[in-house]
Amino acid sequence: MGGKNKQRTKGNLRPSNSGRAAELLAKEQGTVPGFIGFGTFQSDLGYVPAVQGAEEIDSLVDSDFRMVLRKLSKKDVTTKLKAMQEFGTMCTERDTEIVKGVLPYWPRIFCKISLDHDRRVREATQQAFEKLILKVKKHLAPYLKSLMGYWLMAQCDTYSPAASAAKDAFEAAFPPSKQPEAIAFCKEEITSVLQDHLIKETPDSLSDPQTVPEQEREAKFYRVVTCSLLALKKLLCLLPDNELESLEEKFKSLLSQNKFWKYGKHSIPQIRSAYFELVSALCRRSPQLMIDEASRVSSSVLLSIDDSDPVVCPALWEAVLYTLTTIEDCWLHVNAKKSVFPKLSAVVREGGRGLATVIYPYLLPFISKLPQSITDPKLDFFKNFLTSLVAGLSTERVKTSFSECSAVVSAFFECLRFIMQQNLGEEEIEEMLINDQLIPVIDAVLKDPRLQDGQLFDYLAETLSSWEVKADVEKDDKMAHNLEKVLLNFWERLSEICFKKINEPEADVQCVVGVSNLLQVLQKPESSLKSNKKKVGKVRFADEMPESNEENGKCVSSEGETSEGCELVAEPPLSHNCSDHISPLRKKHLEDLVCKLAEMSINYVNEQKSEQHLRFLSTLLNSFSSTRVFKMLLGPEKQSIVKSKPLTIAKLVQKNSAVQFLYQKLVGWLNEDQWKEAGFLVDILYSALHCCANNKERKDVLDDLTEVDLKWNLVLQIIEKACSSSDKHALVISWLKGDILGEKLVTLADHLCNKELESTVTSDPYLSERWTLLSLVLSQHVKNDYLIGELYVERIIVKLHETLSKAKKVSETENNDSSVSFICDVAYNYFSSAKGCLPMLSSEDLLLTLFQLYAQSKERTHLPDFLICKVKNTWLSGVNVLVHQAGPAGQQSAFLRLSALWLKNQVQASSLDIKSLQGLLSTVDDLLNKLLESEDTSLLGVYIGSVMPNSSEWEKMRQSLPMQWLHRPLLEGRLSLNYECFKTDFKEQDTKKLPSHLCTSALLSKMILVALKKEIVLENNELEKITAELLYSLQWCEELENPPSFLTGFCEMLDKMNITYDNLCRLGNTSGLLHLLFNRSMERGTLWSLIIAKLIISQSVSPDEVKRHYRRKESFFPLTEGNMHTIQSLCPFLSKEDKKEFIAQCIPALLAWTKEDLCSTNGGFGHLAILNSCLQTGSIDDGELLHGILKILICWKKDHEDIFLFSCNLSEVSPEILGVNIEIMRFLSQFLKYCSSPLAENEWDFIMCSMLAWLETTSENRALGSVPLVQLFACVSCGLACELSAFFDSATPETTGKLPANLISEWKDFFSQGIHSLLLPLLVTVTGNKDTSETSFQNAMLKPMCETLTYIPKDQLLNHRLPARLAAGQKTNLPEHLQTLLNTLAPLLLFRARPVQIAVYYMLYKLMPELPQYDQDNLKSYGDEEEEPALSPPAALMSLLSTQEDLLENVLGCVPVGQIVTIKPLSDDFCYVLGYLLTWKLILTFFKAAASQLRALYSMYLRKTKSLNKLLYHLFRLMPENPTCAETASELANKEPKTFFTEALQLSIRETTALPYHIPHLACSVYHMTLKDLPAMVRLWWNSSEKRVFNIVDRFTSKYVSSVLSFQEISSVQTSTQLFNGMTVKARATTREVMATYSIEDIVIELIIQLPSNYPLGSITVESGRRVGVAVQQWRNWMLQLSTYLTHQNGSIMEGLALWKNNVDKRFEGVEDCMICFSVIHGFNYSLPKKACRTCKKKFHSACLYKWFTSSNKSTCPLCRETFF
Repeated sequence: MGGKNKQRTKGNLRPSNSGRAAELLAKEQGTVPGFIGFGTFQSDLGYVPAVQGAEEIDSLVDSDFRMVLRKLSKKDVTTKLKAMQEFGTMCTERDTEIVKGVLPYWPRIFCKISLDHDRRVREATQQAFEKLILKVKKHLAPYLKSLMGYWLMAQCDTYSPAASAAKDAFEAAFPPSKQPEAIAFCKEEITSVLQDHLIKETPDSLSDPQTVPEQEREAKFYRVVTCSLLALKKLLCLLPDNELESLEEKFKSLLSQNKFWKYGKHSIPQIRSAYFELVSALCRRSPQLMIDEASRVSSSVLLSIDDSDPVVCPALWEAVLYTLTTIEDCWLHVNAKKSVFPKLSAVVREGGRGLATVIYPYLLPFISKLPQSITDPKLDFFKNFLTSLVAGLSTERVKTSFSECSAVVSAFFECLRFIMQQNLGEEEIEEMLINDQLIPVIDAVLKDPRLQDGQLFDYLAETLSSWEVKADVEKDDKMAHNLEKVLLNFWERLSEICFKKINEPEADVQCVVGVSNLLQVLQKPESSLKSNKKKVGKVRFADEMPESNEENGKCVSSEGETSEGCELVAEPPLSHNCSDHISPLRKKHLEDLVCKLAEMSINYVNEQKSEQHLRFLSTLLNSFSSTRVFKMLLGPEKQSIVKSKPLTIAKLVQKNSAVQFLYQKLVGWLNEDQWKEAGFLVDILYSALHCCANNKERKDVLDDLTEVDLKWNLVLQIIEKACSSSDKHALVISWLKGDILGEKLVTLADHLCNKELESTVTSDPYLSERWTLLSLVLSQHVKNDYLIGELYVERIIVKLHETLSKAKKVSETENNDSSVSFICDVAYNYFSSAKGCLPMLSSEDLLLTLFQLYAQSKERTHLPDFLICKVKNTWLSGVNVLVHQAGPAGQQSAFLRLSALWLKNQVQASSLDIKSLQGLLSTVDDLLNKLLESEDTSLLGVYIGSVMPNSSEWEKMRQSLPMQWLHRPLLEGRLSLNYECFKTDFKEQDTKKLPSHLCTSALLSKMILVALKKEIVLENNELEKITAELLYSLQWCEELENPPSFLTGFCEMLDKMNITYDNLCRLGNTSGLLHLLFNRSMERGTLWSLIIAKLIISQSVSPDEVKRHYRRKESFFPLTEGNMHTIQSLCPFLSKEDKKEFIAQCIPALLAWTKEDLCSTNGGFGHLAILNSCLQTGSIDDGELLHGILKILICWKKDHEDIFLFSCNLSEVSPEILGVNIEIMRFLSQFLKYCSSPLAENEWDFIMCSMLAWLETTSENRALGSVPLVQLFACVSCGLACELSAFFDSATPETTGKLPANLISEWKDFFSQGIHSLLLPLLVTVTGNKDTSETSFQNAMLKPMCETLTYIPKDQLLNHRLPARLAAGQKTNLPEHLQTLLNTLAPLLLFRARPVQIAVYYMLYKLMPELPQYDQDNLKSYGDEEEEPALSPPAALMSLLSTQEDLLENVLGCVPVGQIVTIKPLSDDFCYVLGYLLTWKLILTFFKAAASQLRALYSMYLRKTKSLNKLLYHLFRLMPENPTCAETASELANKEPKTFFTEALQLSIRETTALPYHIPHLACSVYHMTLKDLPAMVRLWWNSSEKRVFNIVDRFTSKYVSSVLSFQEISSVQTSTQLFNGMTVKARATTREVMATYSIEDIVIELIIQLPSNYPLGSITVESGRRVGVAVQQWRNWMLQLSTYLTHQNGSIMEGLALWKNNVDKRFEGVEDCMICFSVIHGFNYSLPKKACRTCKKKFHSACLYKWFTSSNKSTCPLCRETFF
């Protein structure tokens, strides 16, 4: 199996074992062997030959078939299975002739393999056989006899798929008519094979004991025996009668074998079952044979009657019946009373041992076949038999199974009727059957409700009916008399047990229910045995009438409510409708019993208030509501209760006992609280109403009860029961529709609603019941009509609406959740049940209120989430009815009209915050999506039109928007204004409420989007108008500087809800939008103009599209504000030619204006504003033109000097004049940028003097900063000063040559001095106020002012005139004016405005190099007196730094080192971090400017304060992981990537595009400086840090910084101009090496300094080059010293080398080494050895001694060990 296809080993010529075996056998015998396997016939061929000497046979078989047939003889299951499937396929595919060649060998293989142990092989064999049959057809005939026995066995295989495959093959071979013939043809062979299997075979003969395990051998044997028995049965059934005789001998010989009869007692149930099936077949087909073997058959079958195996039982009982029928004297061969009946009794007593459904149907035929001789004495026999049968009912299995219980009960009644019929007239037996059997069974069933499921009452009713019918129609008087006597006896006994069950104070619940169920079944005229049961073979006695088996009615539970839901199904009270059909024999007995039971129950109710009896009474009356019963219930009492009642009721009571009972008894019971639920009492009420003569009487009674006696829960139950049954509804319909109930319900609604609003917590337990009642009467319809009058429905809805309206207004303190919840439930049911339309106006009002309640925010309504959800479902169900109603709903619906009006008012009232608006929008979304379901497509369009404001309303909302939006466009010069319009502003109290314009535009845009998605066309250009207003809202939000959070939230909300301009354009046609916007821009200017610019920038509109809307430039003139703003907005997008045309229009207009005209929009102001806008985009390169305009301005100054606001008070100046000054300054700033032609001296004077005069005005009017135009004036004047400063700062020799001679000196001496003497104090004044962000309008002038201050020269800074500011106790060596400057400016690095921080940094940066010299002068005071001397950098900076460290700890302290923090630009954190980093840049600049000895003192101070450690930790939270600059791909491809370490940092004040990179770049810059200027300290920090931080720092520095620093160090060595006497220094960039050669006299020292890859973190290695004339020890000392200097000094390599050279020089000068560090100059503080020991006279560095003393804990000299003084 494993290696068929493998190459044979060389020399192995022998074939495989099976082939060899065949060959050997052939040599021995000379022919093909015949015997293969076990128990086969010698004459047949086993398998196909494969050897020499069999050529004739071999030629018949195809080689492929030969191979397959050979495989079939293998042992492996998988091989056989695959071979058989292959065989089947080949049979189908090959020619008939080839397949026929297989037939001689097939029978042998089939006979063996069809008994195979594996069921899959057996199934495949039969499937392949079918394919073979279909191919060879009649050619199979010669081989049939050898096949048929095994084939029949295969059809009886215990594995059903194999058996059905064999049957299919059999049917393929023989049609049904031919099958008996075929069987008859092979009968002898079949019988022989089967007989051999049954008698001769054993497990070991069927399978080889040596190869097959015992368990498998036995299983195969048992299966073969089972199949053989079943095959024999099949043979008997199929054989024609005339063929049976010829087999008699064969069967006789089989039956004579004891082994055959033993199969009846075999341990395997399948064999026993097959055996009994064969016995039945033999009885049927060969009765004589069985009679001959009577004794064996009888004992074999009848003594096995207690076999309770589910496999055997059906076959056994069939065999029992056949035995009784066939062998009449069978009881002679067995002892019935000792052997058979006890076994039968045991089985029956045990309920059939789980096989009741199989055994019990056989019991009646069994006892009917018993001869009288066996049953004598009859009384005892039948009594015992029935007692055993009944005992079976009490077993647990029978009780729990409906089918088993039914089988037992059915058998009991069948046997009972049979015995009664057979023994009618024999009193003893009759009494035994009734008294000892039937009544005890009924008694037992009454106690156990599980047995009632077995339909016992129905069988009882059927039995009684059969006896009653017989008694009626029987001709024989005697028999009729006997039956009547039996029935009378039965009713007496039944009454006794019923009385017994009911006549107890604590009657058992089950028993009472049982009795009521029994009575209900008995009063039905027809049998109620379910017709949907499976058809069971039922016995009908010859003299009985056939009985109808119709299903009748439904079971009624003890409460009287139908048990099958609450549909309106007729449920007739049977005492009236059906009593006529009941047999008179039964009717009287039944009524007597009912009356007696009713009387008994009423006594217990009266005396003991027994609920059980009252319930029983209820079910009795439900079925037997007759006046006789009610009279019985009333008893002898006199009517006393009716005196106070109206006359009609009093008459009714006298006339009708049922009504009398109702008033005397029932009303009292109904009002008693002791009944937990009154459903059964309501049933009694209906029974009483049934006895009324007509509907009017019933209405009178119910009206009377409603007014006085009935509680609400009872009314609810009466109505519920009316809804559940059409009969009951018919009884009370006139009451339901009447006024009394209607008014009562309206009062109830009023009461409930008011009660809910008044009390916060209700204690009424019946509250929900009352709401349920309201819901029921509003929503339940019978035949498309309300239960109650329509008028009352409307009045109830009005009440609900009023309550909801109040609930909408009540405050949070009043909890009204439950009333809203109940009203929602009622309204939901009402809306859901409304068919077709909402017929009442009040229901639309209710719907509107629900809609409003849902649309309002949770904060206002204070409703919990579940309730909000409930409200939503309720109003949606109402709208659903509206949109689906017939006709034009939109025009008629008050809800739609009023809800649109309400929405409009909501958004226009400016009372919504974001949450409220969001809720409103989602509500509208739900509503509109519902409206879309309407067939009326115009509905949505009409609705949107109703919400849409008119033009004046829109204008009003636009005007109410606060005007702060103007600040940014004014500052940026996008718009110009010359009047004050800043009246409206954000009020403090409105900080959360959204302006009405925003709400309205958002709402309508949302509505439009819903409509557009469904492609609904809108009228009156609504789409364009709404889109324009949405753009207006969005532009307004965008233009605000520092918009409040609720406005940014508003924009985010619109994005989330997809309410965007792009969506509106994508879904709708907005072709007319641009025209609308352009017209509004020309008409009104302001935001409308900016919207057009915004659309062009966002590429939604191209400039050419805008150009189509104005054909000529002249159409913009004369200028109005709208025209001017439109041109200003379009300027950035106009071509040069267009701009020139506009300028051409403006120039002439500037020439001839009066003073008034100069300031007007259509005069100088407007035209200059347009000129400035054209200039701002930098496209005018005509110097002559600009020059000309400047001359015009100079003329203006001559003619109207008072217009120019030089050094004046602005509080009385008109906005028009301010406006024109602003435009003139703007022009001069632009002029300085773009004019290239040289200016005359008087022109420069005009510009510079004007600038200084305007600046003075700004300085003097600082108090008016809150006036927007004054603020703008200040910005523009500082801007002009800045432009001039920039111009002179960037002046080159070429440009200065073109300027007038004294201009530069004038600028430096006068104008620059003037600017800074004004601005520096102004900066101090401005920052003295509370700081605000740079983007706020109040601080707008900070940017230009601070930028101007960055140009301040150092000498002017040092000569400042600021008031003195000194701090007490501040340690400082600085002169007072410098300390004042530091104390004034340094704190401004904390100011929360970036321009101030940067300006202060630039100013202090210029000072820093000046400061160290003051410490240098006082250095002697920091001599060697201190052990570890330290000196603080400027105190003002260090105190600032400690404040900043605390602030940064709050911002970054919680972030782990290495995790990058992104600081939001312009936030408070941004300012803190910026100030901190700038302070460090200043400290590092100061540090770098100091001499090496000072540096040592400063670094010691920084080490003590640990400030540097904090800085480094913060830097690794701020520097980006990848500090490359953002560049284009093309730039990157060509060269090394630029990083924040290679690029210089540009701290620009005005330029804000790079703001996000400010902090990362600055952090990298500070880190670079730190590594460069304080390498030793960073190295110390790095080595002492934890491993994670160590690795992060090492990785980052090696990757991005080391290469830059190494390159700079090597470059500084190469380019150094420092000359050393006697030392030369060279550098090699590629190997990162520095080589120093020191020579003095004959001594030459060459040292090589190698920089590490992670420089400066790693240690710098010093290697030796040449050395001449130096001892090894000295040489080592010097190398160690240089290494120490380079590692521990905070400076460059050149500084380290200089230090080392100094040290060696001192050594040669004769200064002795310090004997602790072996160096002349101290490696850290650069001091000489000065402290001498008094004993040994050796000198040491004081720092070394301090360390020696502290580490050794001794105060002795390191050398001589004497005490050191």
